[in-house]
Amino acid sequence: MEGLEKDNEKKQILLRLSPTLWKELAAWAADDFRSINGQIEYLLTECVRQRKKKKIE
Repeated sequence: MEGLEKDNEKKQILLRLSPTLWKELAAWAADDFRSINGQIEYLLTECVRQRKKKKIE
């Protein structure tokens, strides 16, 4: 059970972005009703899914 709990914990990372990219992500996040952090997580998740899908094909 303890191992399962650790897998569910979110990891924290330091991410440096240019001000221009930050503004673009902030606008996109607002359009999608997400926080910037939520938007970045969503985009990374989608990229990983697409990568896995390409490997299967």
